[in-house]
Amino acid sequence: MTTETAAVLANGLLQTPFAKTTHGMVRGPSRYRILGVVDPASAGQDAGELLDGHPREIPVFASLSALIDAAGETPDVCVVGVATVGGVLPSEIRAGLVEAAEAGMTLVNGLHHLLSDDPELARLTRERGGRIIDIRRPKPVSELRFWSGEALDIPTPRIAVLGTDCAVGKRTTAALLSQACSQRGIHSEIIYTGQTGWLQGMRYGFLFDATPNDFVCGELERAILACHREAQPDVMFLEGQSGLRNPAGPCGSELVLAGGAKGVVLQHVPGRHYYEDLDRVGCVIPPVAEEIDMIRLMGSEVWALTLNDEGLGAEEAPKVQRQLADELRIPVVLPLRDGVEVIVDELERRLGNGENS
Repeated sequence: MTTETAAVLANGLLQTPFAKTTHGMVRGPSRYRILGVVDPASAGQDAGELLDGHPREIPVFASLSALIDAAGETPDVCVVGVATVGGVLPSEIRAGLVEAAEAGMTLVNGLHHLLSDDPELARLTRERGGRIIDIRRPKPVSELRFWSGEALDIPTPRIAVLGTDCAVGKRTTAALLSQACSQRGIHSEIIYTGQTGWLQGMRYGFLFDATPNDFVCGELERAILACHREAQPDVMFLEGQSGLRNPAGPCGSELVLAGGAKGVVLQHVPGRHYYEDLDRVGCVIPPVAEEIDMIRLMGSEVWALTLNDEGLGAEEAPKVQRQLADELRIPVVLPLRDGVEVIVDELERRLGNGENS
């Protein structure tokens, strides 16, 4: 982690799934020490308490100038804290970035919309002494790796954390699993595949959707091999993206087939009928039992199901949890309510039986 400080822009989206980048940084870990979050609708509150009821002493401000005044210093960096459909830069966020650039801050951006291609922002950062870090700027093809199959030979067990849709909490669940393993003396590492993993300071990974398709499996393999060689963990958690059958961006099979994940923790949102932002075209999320069968046909097995309780009431969520556990006969957990200890029990049981080989 660096010692740099940060302001995080979530303007108007903090309490929506589109601010999942902010959510990850607030929950931690974070590459930067966060001085505050900018979101006018939630100003005056604690970002952690808004997120999951746990205060984290990260205040929310109505504007970047209010944040700077309260902090008594200008943050080193200003982070785009949202992940929008198509990676489009919202106008409110851009206005905050202009203000940050004028204040000499470095701009850190995980959207497909590259800030370094914006003439005004490029000029302002250059003139005021800041920089632009576009996390999703694609690497030159000459620097990319093609899949060789070498990753399949390493002994470290890999567990893919996949989802039935995007924005359901895959990365959060992976982080909770890693933390729970650490508490038991199990050395785990996360292979990140999105911009939030980089912003959280994770050591191994790549940007899945900023990588040409031919090289996705190779870059995944590169991260797995580097993690095995340098960290020698007991287990790796591979962070999934989108959903296996989300028609706007199906993915996940790469982690099983190219990443050699023999076990899967599947994140599901039973209160969501349509794929995120695809209700307008009637794209219904298939039954979770079908997703489990699909993963089995790819050569892996779902060892546990984790639930996002979005759209479910306080009494309805545990009821759905019990119904799915009875139907599927695997551990079914609400991670943010129950923790993930039951899943770590299951992982220890299966890995102890040699099911990773």
